[in-house]
Amino acid sequence: MSEVVHLPDLDGDGRGVLFEGAPKTVRLALDAGDRVPPHQHPDREIVCYVVDGEIEMTLGDETVELAAGDAARFSGDQDISPRAREDSVALLVLAEG
Repeated sequence: MSEVVHLPDLDGDGRGVLFEGAPKTVRLALDAGDRVPPHQHPDREIVCYVVDGEIEMTLGDETVELAAGDAARFSGDQDISPRAREDSVALLVLAEG
């Protein structure tokens, strides 16, 4: 059976889980200037696709800038801290690594 989710319909605190089970798929919405505190997702590979806006993604000692249409893949075994440079929406997929 297929599952379909319309991203703009997900509300809440900026994070919304799209589907139950693995891989974990999350919609992240941040207002300009908002930052998610550094955290880790051990044993996960993460793909982040920026749907709208611009996100500065701190990954361990590295910082990458992502704009709408950009995708990044990285390990969840490091500190991760996204910050919105403007109102932004991203889709993150966390898969077992």
